[in-house]
Amino acid sequence: MTITIRELSKTYKGGVTALDGVSMEIPTGMFGLLGPNGAGKSTMIKILATLLEPSSGEVVVDGLDVSKDRRKIRSRLGYLPQEFGVYPKMKAQEFLDFVARMNGLSSKSERNRRVDQMLEKVGLAEAARRKVKALSGGMLRRLGIAQALIGEPKLLIVDEPTVGLDPEERIRFRGLLQDIGREIVIILSTHIVGDISSTCENLVILDRGKLRYQGSPPELTAMAQGKTWETVAEEKDLPEIKRRFSVISTAPRGDRLHLRLVGEGSANGLELKPVSPNLEDAYINFMGGLEEEDND
Repeated sequence: MTITIRELSKTYKGGVTALDGVSMEIPTGMFGLLGPNGAGKSTMIKILATLLEPSSGEVVVDGLDVSKDRRKIRSRLGYLPQEFGVYPKMKAQEFLDFVARMNGLSSKSERNRRVDQMLEKVGLAEAARRKVKALSGGMLRRLGIAQALIGEPKLLIVDEPTVGLDPEERIRFRGLLQDIGREIVIILSTHIVGDISSTCENLVILDRGKLRYQGSPPELTAMAQGKTWETVAEEKDLPEIKRRFSVISTAPRGDRLHLRLVGEGSANGLELKPVSPNLEDAYINFMGGLEEEDND
């Protein structure tokens, strides 16, 4: 399955342009949609999920036009929004059975099979009879994936799925998405770089409605090679360092600060130790370059 997007634009009432001529191809597997708040990510996924009409351009999902074949696309679609609404007094098992019926599964035996399969898949089999309101945040997000998969979609869209999760649940959720993504298209929209680096083979970066980058995480990471550093400095020097570099992290080391930096600024007396970049370094470096271009 492939999703083709050509010259996609969306302008809201009042003249706010959320997407401006975006084109891309999305293949089977995990696909990352990365960008800061306000980049156009939410608008993009709402259009893909048939919840919003584009102003212009074309989106083709598995050979179907998103503007003309909305019902057929929805039958192939699973969607987990950032704000996932549930019926809190339902048991997890009951909730999934309800969603299965809404997806057209009229056979009770087939629904039972699918519900049990999904609960097992997302690690909630032991919580099947627990009320939704009693589930932890991580368990609730996994229930959200289960309801999105209950109709056996070819396309799964997840929006900021790990926001608010603790590190253990975040890792577990990423692993779950990786397992699912071997068979279908999963579009992961997030501003958390670690979610992309751990799961996605391909990604795009949106910024202010424009497509700024499309490629693999290793290709983006390579762009920060030779631009990533560690150093130790006094706190009084931090404002000047921030003027010359993007500061990735700051950690106290005695009466000094241990800094991780990206950029091509001059050392100005600092001893800079070159280090291998990760995707977060590369993303910050890339976005900093965009800001410089826009300010020229």
